[in-house]
Amino acid sequence: MTISISDGVSRRAFLGAAAGAWIVGSAHPLLAAPAPLVDALAFAGNAVLAAGNGLWRSDDGGESWHETTGPDKQPRALTAHPERPGRVIAALDGGGLAVSEDAGASWRDAGSVLPTASICALTTAATLPDTLYAAVAGDGLWRSEDAGESWEFVMDRPFLAGAERDVLSLASVDAASGMGGIWLYAGTTAGLQRVPDCFCRWQDVQRGDALDALVEGGEEPEIAPLPAGEPVRALVSSATAPGRLYAALPSGTWATTDAGVIWQKASDLDAITLAIDPAAPLSLVAATKRGLTLSRDGGKTWAAGAVL
Repeated sequence: MTISISDGVSRRAFLGAAAGAWIVGSAHPLLAAPAPLVDALAFAGNAVLAAGNGLWRSDDGGESWHETTGPDKQPRALTAHPERPGRVIAALDGGGLAVSEDAGASWRDAGSVLPTASICALTTAATLPDTLYAAVAGDGLWRSEDAGESWEFVMDRPFLAGAERDVLSLASVDAASGMGGIWLYAGTTAGLQRVPDCFCRWQDVQRGDALDALVEGGEEPEIAPLPAGEPVRALVSSATAPGRLYAALPSGTWATTDAGVIWQKASDLDAITLAIDPAAPLSLVAATKRGLTLSRDGGKTWAAGAVL
Protein backbone atom coordinates (compact mmCIF):
# COMPACT_ATOMS: atom_id res chain seq x y z
CA MET A 1 0.00 0.00 0.00
CA THR A 2 1.37 3.42 -0.98
CA ILE A 3 0.19 6.73 0.48
CA SER A 4 0.93 10.14 -0.98
CA ILE A 5 0.77 13.49 0.79
CA SER A 6 0.66 17.05 -0.41
CA ASP A 7 3.64 18.64 -2.16
CA GLY A 8 6.15 20.35 0.08
CA VAL A 9 5.61 18.08 3.08
CA SER A 10 8.47 15.85 4.17
CA ARG A 11 10.34 14.46 7.19
CA ARG A 12 8.66 12.67 10.03
CA ALA A 13 5.69 13.52 7.94
CA PHE A 14 3.17 10.93 7.54
CA LEU A 15 0.98 8.03 6.98
CA GLY A 16 -2.31 7.13 5.48
CA ALA A 17 -4.73 9.04 3.30
CA ALA A 18 -4.02 12.71 2.77
CA ALA A 19 -5.66 14.92 5.37
CA GLY A 20 -5.13 18.23 3.60
CA ALA A 21 -2.73 21.00 4.57
CA TRP A 22 -2.87 23.30 7.57
CA ILE A 23 -0.59 25.53 9.54
CA VAL A 24 -0.38 25.43 13.32
CA GLY A 25 0.32 28.48 15.40
CA SER A 26 -1.12 28.53 18.89
CA ALA A 27 -4.28 26.63 17.89
CA HIS A 28 -4.60 23.13 16.43
CA PRO A 29 -6.82 22.47 13.40
CA LEU A 30 -8.77 19.24 13.36
CA LEU A 31 -7.93 16.48 10.94
CA ALA A 32 -10.73 14.73 9.10
CA ALA A 33 -10.64 11.67 11.37
CA PRO A 34 -8.77 10.37 14.42
CA ALA A 35 -5.53 8.56 13.62
CA PRO A 36 -3.91 5.57 15.34
CA LEU A 37 -1.10 6.68 17.62
CA VAL A 38 2.47 6.71 16.33
CA ASP A 39 4.83 5.79 19.16
CA ALA A 40 8.19 6.29 17.47
CA LEU A 41 9.85 7.96 14.49
CA ALA A 42 13.41 7.76 13.16
CA PHE A 43 15.51 8.64 10.15
CA ALA A 44 17.70 5.84 8.80
CA GLY A 45 19.80 7.26 6.01
CA ASN A 46 17.35 8.52 3.40
CA ALA A 47 14.47 6.51 4.83
CA VAL A 48 12.04 7.61 7.51
CA LEU A 49 10.41 4.97 9.74
CA ALA A 50 7.24 5.36 11.78
CA ALA A 51 6.06 2.76 14.31
CA GLY A 52 2.46 2.82 15.42
CA ASN A 53 -0.18 0.90 13.53
CA GLY A 54 2.51 -1.47 12.25
CA LEU A 55 5.77 -0.20 10.79
CA TRP A 56 5.77 2.31 7.93
CA ARG A 57 8.55 3.61 5.72
CA SER A 58 9.10 6.57 3.43
CA ASP A 59 11.93 6.60 0.89
CA ASP A 60 11.28 10.07 -0.49
CA GLY A 61 11.48 12.27 2.60
CA GLY A 62 7.84 11.69 3.54
CA GLU A 63 6.17 12.33 0.18
CA SER A 64 4.80 8.77 0.13
CA TRP A 65 4.69 5.86 2.56
CA HIS A 66 4.33 2.11 2.45
CA GLU A 67 3.85 -0.47 5.14
CA THR A 68 6.94 -2.62 5.71
CA THR A 69 7.82 -5.73 7.69
CA GLY A 70 8.56 -4.96 11.31
CA PRO A 71 9.93 -7.02 14.20
CA ASP A 72 7.80 -9.75 15.78
CA LYS A 73 6.57 -7.28 18.41
CA GLN A 74 5.50 -3.67 17.98
CA PRO A 75 8.36 -1.12 18.30
CA ARG A 76 7.82 1.50 21.02
CA ALA A 77 11.08 3.43 20.51
CA LEU A 78 13.48 3.75 17.58
CA THR A 79 17.02 5.06 17.25
CA ALA A 80 19.46 5.45 14.37
CA HIS A 81 22.69 7.33 13.64
CA PRO A 82 23.76 9.19 10.47
CA GLU A 83 27.10 7.33 10.43
CA ARG A 84 25.25 3.99 10.26
CA PRO A 85 22.55 4.89 7.72
CA GLY A 86 21.03 1.42 7.46
CA ARG A 87 21.03 0.49 11.13
CA VAL A 88 17.88 0.96 13.19
CA ILE A 89 17.44 -0.23 16.78
CA ALA A 90 13.89 -0.81 18.04
CA ALA A 91 12.75 -1.17 21.65
CA LEU A 92 9.84 -3.60 21.60
CA ASP A 93 6.50 -3.63 23.33
CA GLY A 94 6.85 -5.53 26.62
CA GLY A 95 10.66 -5.54 26.56
CA GLY A 96 13.53 -6.59 24.33
CA LEU A 97 15.28 -5.11 21.31
CA ALA A 98 15.41 -5.73 17.58
CA VAL A 99 18.11 -4.57 15.16
CA SER A 100 17.86 -3.86 11.44
CA GLU A 101 20.94 -3.31 9.27
CA ASP A 102 18.94 -2.48 6.13
CA ALA A 103 16.75 0.46 7.28
CA GLY A 104 13.93 -1.74 8.48
CA ALA A 105 13.66 -4.30 5.68
CA SER A 106 14.67 -7.17 8.01
CA TRP A 107 15.17 -7.56 11.77
CA ARG A 108 17.00 -9.71 14.32
CA ASP A 109 16.65 -9.96 18.10
CA ALA A 110 19.25 -8.33 20.37
CA GLY A 111 19.77 -7.18 23.94
CA SER A 112 18.83 -10.40 25.73
CA VAL A 113 20.79 -9.41 28.87
CA LEU A 114 18.61 -6.38 29.54
CA PRO A 115 15.97 -6.61 32.29
CA THR A 116 12.63 -7.96 31.11
CA ALA A 117 10.85 -4.68 31.95
CA SER A 118 9.82 -2.32 29.17
CA ILE A 119 12.38 0.04 27.64
CA CYS A 120 10.98 3.55 28.03
CA ALA A 121 13.54 5.38 25.88
CA LEU A 122 16.42 4.62 23.54
CA THR A 123 19.16 6.71 21.91
CA THR A 124 22.49 6.36 20.10
CA ALA A 125 25.60 8.17 21.37
CA ALA A 126 26.26 11.37 19.42
CA THR A 127 29.80 10.54 18.24
CA LEU A 128 29.84 6.77 18.83
CA PRO A 129 27.30 5.13 16.51
CA ASP A 130 27.78 1.67 18.04
CA THR A 131 27.04 2.92 21.57
CA LEU A 132 23.41 2.81 22.71
CA TYR A 133 21.62 3.93 25.85
CA ALA A 134 18.36 2.39 27.06
CA ALA A 135 16.19 3.61 29.93
CA VAL A 136 14.39 0.66 31.56
CA ALA A 137 11.14 1.21 33.44
CA GLY A 138 11.56 1.02 37.22
CA ASP A 139 15.27 0.29 36.86
CA GLY A 140 17.66 2.82 35.33
CA LEU A 141 20.02 3.51 32.47
CA TRP A 142 21.87 0.79 30.54
CA ARG A 143 24.66 1.11 27.95
CA SER A 144 25.73 -1.06 25.03
CA GLU A 145 28.98 -0.45 23.16
CA ASP A 146 28.39 -3.09 20.48
CA ALA A 147 25.11 -1.98 18.90
CA GLY A 148 22.92 -3.82 21.37
CA GLU A 149 24.59 -7.21 21.63
CA SER A 150 25.73 -6.77 25.26
CA TRP A 151 24.69 -4.31 27.97
CA GLU A 152 25.84 -2.91 31.31
CA PHE A 153 24.00 -0.92 33.95
CA VAL A 154 25.47 2.60 34.26
CA MET A 155 23.06 4.86 36.17
CA ASP A 156 20.04 4.94 38.47
CA ARG A 157 16.96 6.84 37.42
CA PRO A 158 16.97 10.63 37.93
CA PHE A 159 15.70 11.89 41.30
CA LEU A 160 13.22 14.76 40.95
CA ALA A 161 10.53 16.23 43.23
CA GLY A 162 11.26 13.76 46.01
CA ALA A 163 11.27 10.53 44.00
CA GLU A 164 13.10 8.55 41.34
CA ARG A 165 11.51 9.17 37.95
CA ASP A 166 11.23 6.95 34.91
CA VAL A 167 12.90 8.32 31.78
CA LEU A 168 10.50 8.90 28.88
CA SER A 169 13.01 10.26 26.35
CA LEU A 170 16.78 10.35 25.78
CA ALA A 171 19.09 12.47 23.63
CA SER A 172 22.88 12.28 23.34
CA VAL A 173 24.39 15.72 22.78
CA ASP A 174 27.90 16.50 21.55
CA ALA A 175 28.49 19.60 23.69
CA ALA A 176 31.93 20.96 24.56
CA SER A 177 30.93 21.28 28.22
CA GLY A 178 30.68 17.52 28.76
CA MET A 179 33.51 15.69 30.56
CA GLY A 180 34.45 13.98 27.31
CA GLY A 181 32.38 16.22 25.11
CA ILE A 182 29.12 14.29 25.50
CA TRP A 183 26.04 14.82 27.65
CA LEU A 184 23.11 12.45 27.95
CA TYR A 185 19.81 14.34 28.35
CA ALA A 186 16.81 12.59 29.92
CA GLY A 187 13.21 13.71 29.76
CA THR A 188 11.46 12.26 32.78
CA THR A 189 7.90 12.09 34.07
CA ALA A 190 8.63 15.26 36.09
CA GLY A 191 11.09 17.32 34.04
CA LEU A 192 14.51 17.39 32.37
CA GLN A 193 17.85 16.15 33.72
CA ARG A 194 21.24 15.43 32.16
CA VAL A 195 24.44 13.60 33.04
CA PRO A 196 27.96 13.91 31.56
CA ASP A 197 29.49 10.79 30.09
CA CYS A 198 31.38 10.12 33.32
CA PHE A 199 27.97 9.15 34.80
CA CYS A 200 28.81 10.93 38.06
CA ARG A 201 25.29 12.17 38.82
CA TRP A 202 22.14 13.52 37.22
CA GLN A 203 21.86 17.31 37.33
CA ASP A 204 19.86 20.27 36.10
CA VAL A 205 21.00 21.96 32.90
CA GLN A 206 23.06 25.07 33.63
CA ARG A 207 25.80 27.17 32.10
CA GLY A 208 29.44 26.13 32.38
CA ASP A 209 31.10 22.79 31.93
CA ALA A 210 30.45 19.52 33.70
CA LEU A 211 32.84 20.27 36.57
CA ASP A 212 31.25 23.69 37.14
CA ALA A 213 27.88 22.02 37.40
CA LEU A 214 29.12 19.82 40.23
CA VAL A 215 30.32 22.75 42.38
CA GLU A 216 27.89 23.81 45.09
CA GLY A 217 27.18 27.48 45.69
CA GLY A 218 28.48 30.41 43.69
CA GLU A 219 26.56 32.91 41.60
CA GLU A 220 23.35 31.59 40.11
CA PRO A 221 23.69 31.49 36.29
CA GLU A 222 21.02 32.80 33.94
CA ILE A 223 18.74 29.98 32.86
CA ALA A 224 15.25 29.52 31.41
CA PRO A 225 14.40 25.85 32.01
CA LEU A 226 11.50 23.84 30.70
CA PRO A 227 8.27 24.14 32.74
CA ALA A 228 8.72 22.40 36.08
CA GLY A 229 6.89 19.18 36.77
CA GLU A 230 5.76 18.41 33.21
CA PRO A 231 6.59 15.08 31.56
CA VAL A 232 9.11 15.43 28.74
CA ARG A 233 7.69 12.96 26.23
CA ALA A 234 10.32 13.44 23.53
CA LEU A 235 13.78 14.95 23.12
CA VAL A 236 15.71 15.27 19.87
CA SER A 237 19.05 16.84 19.08
CA SER A 238 20.72 17.79 15.83
CA ALA A 239 23.91 16.08 14.63
CA THR A 240 24.86 19.20 12.64
CA ALA A 241 23.88 21.75 15.32
CA PRO A 242 24.54 20.09 18.69
CA GLY A 243 23.26 23.01 20.77
CA ARG A 244 19.82 22.81 19.15
CA LEU A 245 17.34 20.53 20.93
CA TYR A 246 13.58 20.15 20.79
CA ALA A 247 11.30 18.82 23.52
CA ALA A 248 7.68 17.69 23.46
CA LEU A 249 5.68 18.50 26.60
CA PRO A 250 1.92 18.68 27.26
CA SER A 251 2.28 22.49 27.21
CA GLY A 252 3.72 22.45 23.69
CA THR A 253 6.87 22.00 21.64
CA TRP A 254 9.95 23.74 23.06
CA ALA A 255 13.33 24.61 21.50
CA THR A 256 16.80 25.58 22.68
CA THR A 257 19.89 26.66 20.76
CA ASP A 258 22.35 26.57 23.71
CA ALA A 259 22.03 22.91 24.75
CA GLY A 260 19.16 23.48 27.14
CA VAL A 261 20.17 26.50 29.23
CA ILE A 262 17.54 28.76 27.66
CA TRP A 263 14.34 27.17 26.35
CA GLN A 264 11.65 28.95 24.35
CA LYS A 265 8.21 27.68 23.46
CA ALA A 266 8.12 27.14 19.71
CA SER A 267 4.41 26.30 19.40
CA ASP A 268 1.44 24.82 21.26
CA LEU A 269 1.72 21.54 19.36
CA ASP A 270 1.01 18.68 21.80
CA ALA A 271 3.30 16.01 20.34
CA ILE A 272 3.71 12.41 21.41
CA THR A 273 7.08 12.00 19.74
CA LEU A 274 9.46 14.00 17.54
CA ALA A 275 12.17 13.37 14.96
CA ILE A 276 14.77 15.69 13.48
CA ASP A 277 16.34 15.50 10.04
CA PRO A 278 20.06 14.83 10.68
CA ALA A 279 20.99 17.07 7.76
CA ALA A 280 18.52 19.89 8.47
CA PRO A 281 18.21 20.99 12.11
CA LEU A 282 15.09 23.12 11.47
CA SER A 283 13.15 20.20 9.93
CA LEU A 284 11.01 18.22 12.35
CA VAL A 285 8.40 15.50 12.17
CA ALA A 286 5.92 15.07 15.02
CA ALA A 287 3.27 12.53 15.89
CA THR A 288 0.18 13.79 17.73
CA LYS A 289 -3.05 12.13 18.81
CA ARG A 290 -4.59 13.46 15.61
CA GLY A 291 -1.97 12.38 13.11
CA LEU A 292 1.46 13.27 11.79
CA THR A 293 2.74 16.74 11.05
CA LEU A 294 5.85 18.47 9.73
CA SER A 295 7.74 21.68 10.50
CA ARG A 296 10.53 23.26 8.50
CA ASP A 297 11.09 26.28 10.73
CA GLY A 298 12.17 24.75 14.03
CA GLY A 299 8.71 23.90 15.30
CA LYS A 300 7.10 27.34 14.91
CA THR A 301 4.57 26.25 12.27
CA TRP A 302 3.33 22.80 11.34
CA ALA A 303 1.78 21.42 8.15
CA ALA A 304 -0.36 18.28 8.14
CA GLY A 305 0.92 15.19 6.44
CA ALA A 306 -1.46 12.23 6.37
CA VAL A 307 -3.30 9.91 8.71
CA LEU A 308 -2.57 6.22 9.12
